[in-house]
Amino acid sequence: MSLSANDLTELMELWEELNLTAANHYNLSHVETLLCSGAISHAALLHILSVLYVFIFLVGLAANALVVWVNLRSDRNRYETHLYILNLAVADLCVVATLPVWVTSLLQGGRWPFGEAVCKLTHLVFSVNLFSSIFFLTCMSVDRYLSVTLFTDAPDSRRKKVMRRLICVLVWLLALAASAPDTYFLRAVKSSHYEGAVCRPVYPSDNPREWMVGVQLSFIVLGFAIPFPVIAVFYLLLVVAIPPSSDQERRISRRIILTYIVVFLVCWLPFHTVLLLDTLSLLNLLPFSCRLENFLDVALHLTQCFSLVHCCINPVLYNFLHRNYRYDLMKAFIFKYSTKSGLARLIDGSHASDTEYSAVTVDSSPM
Repeated sequence: MSLSANDLTELMELWEELNLTAANHYNLSHVETLLCSGAISHAALLHILSVLYVFIFLVGLAANALVVWVNLRSDRNRYETHLYILNLAVADLCVVATLPVWVTSLLQGGRWPFGEAVCKLTHLVFSVNLFSSIFFLTCMSVDRYLSVTLFTDAPDSRRKKVMRRLICVLVWLLALAASAPDTYFLRAVKSSHYEGAVCRPVYPSDNPREWMVGVQLSFIVLGFAIPFPVIAVFYLLLVVAIPPSSDQERRISRRIILTYIVVFLVCWLPFHTVLLLDTLSLLNLLPFSCRLENFLDVALHLTQCFSLVHCCINPVLYNFLHRNYRYDLMKAFIFKYSTKSGLARLIDGSHASDTEYSAVTVDSSPM
């Protein structure tokens, strides 16, 4: 199939306008998909994505806002990973907070009515917090293992507190650096097919394919290839290193820890697998076919949307499953004005003797 330069440019622009995932991963080689018979209706796809993003927004906003509120008002100084959990909730909250902007664009068929400044800012907030969320999950896995194996008997110190705060700052800076290249090239480009503009990256014209490959590979490496092995290895080591306790508590702790690994894998592996296939197609390492192009077209959108479900699951895994957090939540709503009551003191006593939280999060010293 041969295309003239003008036809290729028009099809490329149309593809870029229809490829509306929030991370803006575009594929020049896929413009030929539009010439394949039986290509999926993009209008239907955009409406499906809009519904899914609205659901993720509502659930993620409520769950992460609750986690942030409870963590800020509760006495969490005794939990080592409190600072990571709080930053994780803030990052997930910021990710889902950008979704209404993307949904607005999706419902307008991809048109971007907000201008170039909002295009760059929204993408930057989304990308920085998405990377930060992944990085904080990685830091938590390492910190929890080290707390059990190296610092079990060592009392917490100001040096450890400062170190964790420094790590949090470095995580945010690394996330910013990882998000900067793609954000820099974002433009609100006027559409040649209908009235309005689209928000998309405009890479240097001399090597746009190389830039796209570089951006996609960096996302795969920083978003999955490095974090997942670290998370999996340190949590598996933690399963082995959990201090002896009752058999039931040990089994519960191990199941929850293994759930951390499985959830991260299930949420992120599909998107990064499809993104890798897309990158291989960009490099012409996969032969072109209408079936492959149609699959990548739909799969990139849906798997990225599915990956954002982790913003809704993280509050449950790292907060709501643990008795101490449920106690803090109950106290915040029920015992706010009755902390001196006999019932509150009874729950305090149960809370102080709780072992489930320390067994799973390995938090034995103040933050």
